[in-house]
Amino acid sequence: MIPDLKEVQAAVKRIAPYVHNTPVLTSSTVNEMLKATVYFKCENFQRGGAFKIRGAINAILQLTEDERARGVITHSSGNFAAALALAASALNTKAYIIMPSSVPSVKRDAVSGYGAQIIECEPTLKSREATLLVQQKKKGATFITNSTILTKMTFRPVINFITGSAFSFGISTMVIPKNMAKKIT
Repeated sequence: MIPDLKEVQAAVKRIAPYVHNTPVLTSSTVNEMLKATVYFKCENFQRGGAFKIRGAINAILQLTEDERARGVITHSSGNFAAALALAASALNTKAYIIMPSSVPSVKRDAVSGYGAQIIECEPTLKSREATLLVQQKKKGATFITNSTILTKMTFRPVINFITGSAFSFGISTMVIPKNMAKKIT
């Protein structure tokens, strides 16, 4: 279900105290190369370094008090692990992150630095999912994934709303990374 404008506005308002209002910037060099005016929505300036904190905060804020008290859990080896850990920390909620043993220490350190409990598993999807099920049952935590975020805060209208100021400049096309295009189309 795609949320209507009121739902998107409510989500944006709900998460506002916890996220940065990231800038929209241009580059004269890129503009000159492409013979067009290009705007960049700089989500790399977001808390945790990625847009995923927006969805993680929104998902946790929609849990009941009881669910938040039991914590959140996911399996991830990258940005989503950090985003959920940071969101949980900001909302005084426990976070349990199932991470493959092969994850680089810089990613592991970021997640643990945000206060999450890392639970290691073998570097296979089957192991991640099995470990998650065992730990979720043991801890009673709510499973939150990127697909949860898609349900709780659909990307297309939220991106459109967040970048609305950019569209007031007359933007007619938005270019997004290929891996994101699969999630919002």
